[in-house]
Amino acid sequence: MASESMASAPLTLPVLPLDDEVVLPGMVVPLDLSGNDVRAAVEAAQAAARPGGGKPRVLLVPRVDGTYAATGVLGTVEQVGRLSDGDPGALVRGRDRVRIGAGTTGPGAALWVEGTAVEETLPDPLPGSVTELVKEYKALATTWLKKRGAWQVVDRVQQIDGVGALADNSGYSPFLTVAQRIELLETADPVARLRLATAQLREHLAEQDVAETIAKDVQEGVDKQQREFLLRRQLEAVRKELRDLNGEAEGDESDDYRARVEAADLPEKVREAALKEVEKLERSSDQSPEGSWIRTWLDTILELPWNERTEDRYDIRGARAVLDAEHAGLDDVKERITEYLAVRKRRADRGLGVVGGRRGGAVLALVGPPGVGKTSLGESVAHAMGREFVRVALGGVRDEAEIRGHRRTYVGALPGRIVRAVKEAGSMNPVVLLDEIDKVGSDFRGDPAAALLEVLDPAQNHTFRDHYLEVELDLSDVVFLATANVLESIPEALLDRMELVRLDGYTEDEKVVIARDHLLPRQLERAGLEPGEVVLEEASLRKLAGEYTREAGVRTLERSISRLLRKVAAQHELGDRALPFAVRPEDLRELIGRPHHVPESAQDPAERRTAVPGVATGLAVTGAGGDVLFVEASLADPETGAAGLTLTGQLGDVMKESARIALSFLRSHGAELELPVTGLKDRGVHIHFPAGAVPKDGPSAGITMTTALASLLSGRLVRTDVAMTGEVSLTGRVLPIGGVKQKLLAAHRAGITTVVIPKRNEADLDDVPAEILEKLEVHPVTDVRQVLEIALAPAEVPVGVAA
Repeated sequence: MASESMASAPLTLPVLPLDDEVVLPGMVVPLDLSGNDVRAAVEAAQAAARPGGGKPRVLLVPRVDGTYAATGVLGTVEQVGRLSDGDPGALVRGRDRVRIGAGTTGPGAALWVEGTAVEETLPDPLPGSVTELVKEYKALATTWLKKRGAWQVVDRVQQIDGVGALADNSGYSPFLTVAQRIELLETADPVARLRLATAQLREHLAEQDVAETIAKDVQEGVDKQQREFLLRRQLEAVRKELRDLNGEAEGDESDDYRARVEAADLPEKVREAALKEVEKLERSSDQSPEGSWIRTWLDTILELPWNERTEDRYDIRGARAVLDAEHAGLDDVKERITEYLAVRKRRADRGLGVVGGRRGGAVLALVGPPGVGKTSLGESVAHAMGREFVRVALGGVRDEAEIRGHRRTYVGALPGRIVRAVKEAGSMNPVVLLDEIDKVGSDFRGDPAAALLEVLDPAQNHTFRDHYLEVELDLSDVVFLATANVLESIPEALLDRMELVRLDGYTEDEKVVIARDHLLPRQLERAGLEPGEVVLEEASLRKLAGEYTREAGVRTLERSISRLLRKVAAQHELGDRALPFAVRPEDLRELIGRPHHVPESAQDPAERRTAVPGVATGLAVTGAGGDVLFVEASLADPETGAAGLTLTGQLGDVMKESARIALSFLRSHGAELELPVTGLKDRGVHIHFPAGAVPKDGPSAGITMTTALASLLSGRLVRTDVAMTGEVSLTGRVLPIGGVKQKLLAAHRAGITTVVIPKRNEADLDDVPAEILEKLEVHPVTDVRQVLEIALAPAEVPVGVAA
């Protein structure tokens, strides 16, 4: 059913080139004769036309970039005259396709070529597919013409019956490119040509639908913005009328912010930055999100107390009295605060309040076990100095922006916790407590500890810049108190910027005073009891502190008192107890149960841990303060063949090395110490630290392990009342360790009376309370041999039998 084409007689015609234009058969187009090639072709056609032989004929050939197409259109010059603009022109009608052949000669200056007309034939009747194609094209053309409003052309298109003529009619379509028209011109098959024209028209209509959809969406958005703009203007007009009706002063939001900035007492650079933001607010539209960012930033700037400062209380005696009244003990911190106030007073008297842009702030790190009063001490310091107090909890903070703030471009951006603390305090010289600074972590969001370096550096924090504010904030007059339980988790660079004050825990006497003066009144109030209704004798408080609790702080002691008072209150409500009631030591077991911590010295001699050879008592420091540490040693049966050293109790690398050193020392000095060490090479040595679930590390158990092994080999028991701490070397030297004060307090709490420490730690005894030293017999030693002489009891069995 395909269409067929057959060639007719050759034609000789002048070429009329069409630059970037294509004329298809059936089209009537005006041509400008200003060009030499076009004019020469028309004149040559007129000269070649015979009188009475018909209209002049030319060959209309598209020319793209100087290249002629292979197919042209035979056109007749219908009329020659003037175009609408006055230039000479001709009206040309396209007739038939002509396949261009070789060039030839002819009259005039035109280019003459030989060509062959292409005749098109179609079967009759037309196949159904071609008929459907004709209907589709006419429908698409009608749709396109109606969109353009060309209703008069619709009927003309509907009247075209020829397949080829219908396809060639698409040459009038303005949306076709030159390449698409040339493709239509060079397609000889009318059905294929109509199919091509249909595809081009269908593609154009699809693009037009998309463009109309986009234009509609854009128009709807513009209409919405215009409607919102109009409504906002109407709202402003209504507000203006209401202001006039109520007699209020006229002014918009940006004018209000400008007036507030100019009226505020701001530093010069901060004022300049705020006025620049006000100018941006004035230029921004109400719909712009930047406007809300600027308003939030300006509110934050205006709420900060840039020049607000509280007057320090320079009554040094009164400040010390406040500290003594609110906290018992803690003399180091009290002395440091007293010194700070004294220096501040002298600087103020001499006009040295500000030196080099910096004021006289302070950065203190309070390090100690839980429950010793580090957090509550911050509030007492602020009370004593007459300053505002703000607590910043840093436990678990992992985002650097929590300290320095977020950039303003973030949704929900806020200044950092330091800036918020200053704003909350309402003054530029508050006491800021950075609680649990050792619990700060780091992850992909940054390291908050690194951001604290500038905050806690007295040489830099007078020009602190928060990422949100982006203006300098003077923190040099702030007293920073950082609290921590352990120093190891604080970065060295951060620790170097703080003045370290250790709180090593309370003695039993101090605990009794704290319980009597602070804990008991507070818990009586919480239990709904009057001060005289329940009375705890000092002996009862001492037994609570010594046998029911064993801690560096007083939290567990306060919980024990609270439990005791609740029990008494409940018994009174049940009618089993009359008030007032005085709690005696013997009443404690009935009220809150048996004691939890009985000293080794108070136990039966046969039940003590050191009742067998190979067990020694050491001293250690944990995150909860000082504690006693027992070391157990045993020898394996030679027949088992398990030679070597076995260590258990979740020990760290340093402690494992200390055990190897202790064993090596005894092996090399066994004869000197009269110990039977010759069989050690064939027998396994096992050293165990009880409480295996608790990680343990450090070198200070060296002499304890040495003593336990010596006791095991010699059969001599380790004295129950002796505890020791110190690092051991391969030559038997006792090397210094840390935490002497905490360890001696722990020894006193455990009922130890004799303590062995390294000689080089003797100076640390100055930090130990005098009442503790009076109750302890402290032996500074330099060699392990001295330790063994003090710690080991006289032999009760022969050495060989013990081995």
